[in-house]
Amino acid sequence: MSTESDRELTLTRIIEAPPAKLFRCWTEPELLKQWFTPPPFKTIHAEVDLRPGGSSLIVMQGPDGGKIECPGIYLEVIPNEKLVFTDAYLSAWEPSAKPFMTAILTFDDLGDRTKYTARVLHWTAEDRKAHEEMGFHQGWGVATDQLAELAAKL
Repeated sequence: MSTESDRELTLTRIIEAPPAKLFRCWTEPELLKQWFTPPPFKTIHAEVDLRPGGSSLIVMQGPDGGKIECPGIYLEVIPNEKLVFTDAYLSAWEPSAKPFMTAILTFDDLGDRTKYTARVLHWTAEDRKAHEEMGFHQGWGVATDQLAELAAKL
């Protein structure tokens, strides 16, 4: 198990669902919209082109009605095992104006359960600190609880 660096945040959970169900929740737009954001935020739109180099777009809405667009590119896709994506690029490998993070999700098969690990690597130590202060552990924790609940129902 790796130790968080000055640019990394990590969340690990044992989830009572097999990897295939968690992977579906991360990669099927209609499922993604059901769990991705902790209340009072909600996910109002999700697009997924699930392949290395494929783009994604998640649009969240805050309680004030403001929208937050989160475009990205998939770097690695291993069904039911690993998903890597970044906001460093927009569609067609166009660099984004301000890259912030790369997420590495792993789904380790424990039979009917999964060891789920979300490693989020930031471009700078300042970005990591800002993400942590935004509530990374709490926000991603609540979202992961919602992910686990949805996956258990599939």
